[in-house]
Amino acid sequence: MTIAVWSTFAVACFALLREVPGADPKPAPAKTKATAPSELTAVIDKTFEDAWAKANVPPAPSADDAEFVRRVYLDLVGKIPRVYETLAFLDDPAPTAEKRAKLVEMLLESPAYLSRATETYRAMLLPEAETDAQVRNVLPTFEAWLRKKVVDNAGYDKIVREVLTVSLGGRGRRAGNALDPRASPSPLAFYIAKDAKPENLAASASRLFLGVRMECAQCHNHPFSHWKREEFWGLAVFFGGLTRQGGNQAFGQIRENESPREMVIPGTTRVARAALPGVAETKWRRGASGREVLADWITAPDNPYFARAAVNRVWARFFGVGLVEPVDDLRDENPSAHPELHDRLAREFREHGYDLKYLIRAITASKPYGLTSAVGRSELAPPQLFAAMPLRSLSPDQLFDSLSQATGLGTTGQDMIGGDARSRFSELFANRDEKSTEGQVSMLQALSLMNGPLITSATSPETGNTLAAVIDSPFLDTAGKIESLYLSALSRRPRADESAAMIAFVQQGKSESDRAKALGDVFWALLNSPEFRFNH
Repeated sequence: MTIAVWSTFAVACFALLREVPGADPKPAPAKTKATAPSELTAVIDKTFEDAWAKANVPPAPSADDAEFVRRVYLDLVGKIPRVYETLAFLDDPAPTAEKRAKLVEMLLESPAYLSRATETYRAMLLPEAETDAQVRNVLPTFEAWLRKKVVDNAGYDKIVREVLTVSLGGRGRRAGNALDPRASPSPLAFYIAKDAKPENLAASASRLFLGVRMECAQCHNHPFSHWKREEFWGLAVFFGGLTRQGGNQAFGQIRENESPREMVIPGTTRVARAALPGVAETKWRRGASGREVLADWITAPDNPYFARAAVNRVWARFFGVGLVEPVDDLRDENPSAHPELHDRLAREFREHGYDLKYLIRAITASKPYGLTSAVGRSELAPPQLFAAMPLRSLSPDQLFDSLSQATGLGTTGQDMIGGDARSRFSELFANRDEKSTEGQVSMLQALSLMNGPLITSATSPETGNTLAAVIDSPFLDTAGKIESLYLSALSRRPRADESAAMIAFVQQGKSESDRAKALGDVFWALLNSPEFRFNH
């Protein structure tokens, strides 16, 4: 059910209730005059204006300010805005493009963005933390390291290089131990999560940093691409020589005893030699480990995969759909929906030092990002035409933080649930195999939102912080109280028909207590609406 349809339904109910496509074979272009984000935005806009015209698909209307402010807060800081932040933006008389760019800049420089970006990149690099308690134990040092990179606005190539070349124990160095509370911030957890196995590390590195599913060739030649089994194991050799000290008894202890240039493929007598994908001859530096040689190649400006894979992931983060889908399956047989734009984004990303904020500024100012999710002919268009903003289900963290923000429960909400509320909530709402544009709500999830302790407390006049503040505001009439609840939950003012229906419902109450309870019912309906649960 679309948001527009649900809104109509809700009003009626209240009335009754009361490549690698790509692999660009050309070397990176010589340094040129830097392209401003606005210039790249113009390229994005022209690409899709032409695509919409060619497909004879009119784009959806532009999102209004309320829709945009909620969307960009969820995308950049992971939760909905506070009421005063929403009102400050809605009431800003500046031209639309100017105030939206100013908002994006403010959020990119905020502490909340640092936290959200850290969480986003951690989830990408260590998805195992969602299901493996041992990996969660070593998150502190990893997240501390990653947050420092985000604070410094380190180039994406620098982040990846540090992951690939982190100092491990062995060859005269102390064994790494991410569980040691004295340990320095480090990406060592990446190796722990992959069990320090060459095949696991090669599979993850190729997916994450090259956008290539080379693990499909681990046991046999890739069934849908040109990758051979020898090429997968040739990549794995660069991670050879790693061992876990004491097995699982000393979790976190990893040593690098050697840096081999060949290894026996497990289960066979065949020997794989270190080889970079698609490279005729690997160039070794004197004294460099295999991981360092691999990092040199992956982050090199002329690497045909790295920048394309990165910009595809960033695009998918802001639209729920990549220029190539799945985002980790860039190959000739699965080409980019907009290859020229994809190449341009990758080139500008390289030219700007792999600056993720540069891409964000350009994308969030673009016409596709600024479209509404409202229904229309654009909704029937192929998703990768981006003729309307796709609906995206909130991640568990986004949903939890937005509920906490809207209800004002904060740590009280955690006490109400008991224990580590966020972990419990994340476990219940994790849909690990779902795309955000295809999210479904399970029965348990729906019941938790309808009747769980957090929502129950938040929508009770006696215990709900936001609700109680609204009810007890002497300067607000019924219409003002309903508007405040809408702003708190949906980051917008109610439409005239919604306001009229809600006012009538609340004023049916014969006593102050009845009307307070009715306001709680209104708040409950807003918090349980698809409009709250989706980024749109």
